[in-house]
Amino acid sequence: MVRAMRTRGWIIPAAVLMTATVAAGSSAQPSGVRAAGETGPAEPVVIELFTAQGCAGCPEANARVEAIADAPGVIALTYAVDYWDYLGWEDTFARPEFAQRQRAYRRPLKLRAVGTPQVVIDGRRQAPVTQDGALKAAVEEEAARRVFPPEIEFRETGDRVGVGSGRAPAGGAEVVAVIYRPGPQSVEIGSGDNRGQTVRQINVVRAVRSLGAWTGRPALYDLPDSLGPDEAVAVLVQARTDRRILNGAVLPPR
Repeated sequence: MVRAMRTRGWIIPAAVLMTATVAAGSSAQPSGVRAAGETGPAEPVVIELFTAQGCAGCPEANARVEAIADAPGVIALTYAVDYWDYLGWEDTFARPEFAQRQRAYRRPLKLRAVGTPQVVIDGRRQAPVTQDGALKAAVEEEAARRVFPPEIEFRETGDRVGVGSGRAPAGGAEVVAVIYRPGPQSVEIGSGDNRGQTVRQINVVRAVRSLGAWTGRPALYDLPDSLGPDEAVAVLVQARTDRRILNGAVLPPR
């Protein structure tokens, strides 16, 4: 078995994965031993940035997330929201479902409202993005929380993903595929609060798909089959009720 670069998951032969998945009664999982010289936590910390091209305070947050996006053990995802479009600039990356995902965090995080920029780490906490070193410190704290998360395994063909056994949270969990374009993208803003500026965003999300429920037993899921050549997929195992992200892994562009 070999790790794909920076996936924090495993790519294994289809026959081996099928055998492990069918053996639903077994709690055995891959050891998760890291390659020689690899640093960072054994499971990734997921950083979700909710931002908007028309938000005057967002470029600084975008830059802080980009600065940590390539750190070992980090999955950074940028969701563009559309609720600031009325200010005069229609966000070119925004989709209503991204704002819906952000609003789903409001109650679990005990927030009165949502806004931009907002950074959510592992679905557990909102992190400050205006103070030097605060985001990095929050990521390091969350990295220490993981205890026996379910393993995530990709088939070598890249069309399916397996999630191993583990303790399912109260209310159950779902497996989510977040499709995004790795790396930075820049957009010249023609109107609104950021008029005349070039806004740069990292790992911009293009779509979010639910792959199905996870009950704590090994299961195999079909990945979206309409990926572009420049698109990666972050697979997240996420609690339905309190929105904690139990684990995540990335399948790079093919």
